[in-house]
Amino acid sequence: MGDVRDLRSAPSVRRAERQTPSFQDEMVLRAEPRAPRAVRHWVMRTIAGLGVTGAANQVVELLTAELVSNAVVHGPEGGEIRVQLRVAGSSVRVEVQDTGHGSPTVRHPELTAPSGRGLALVEALSGSWGTRPDESGTSVWFEVDADA
Repeated sequence: MGDVRDLRSAPSVRRAERQTPSFQDEMVLRAEPRAPRAVRHWVMRTIAGLGVTGAANQVVELLTAELVSNAVVHGPEGGEIRVQLRVAGSSVRVEVQDTGHGSPTVRHPELTAPSGRGLALVEALSGSWGTRPDESGTSVWFEVDADA
């Protein structure tokens, strides 16, 4: 007879045992070059503390930095950036709002272009994403399923 293995360490069992609580928080900061790094670290640490680790954590970190970088580059200089983080079950949602009134669109720059790929990454790596203008600015959001 073969060996008996303890399957409680299998990834599917660990996911089922993980009870990620519902969580919501936000961070408000000025649109300046250090903003993406500060937000990226805040989001990464927060979701890791809630049990979102591995590739899902890295994807959320990357996409958050892209959206905040876009807010710094395309929003009003020194304007306010509001980042909302929501975790419910295995779903992580990040929404970044700036006080600009631009219309974010996915671009497909030349291979040698130094920038312009941020929303294409969001589109490719998130489960869903979108934009919405409102009276106080523009919001861009994405959702990632940590169990996917």
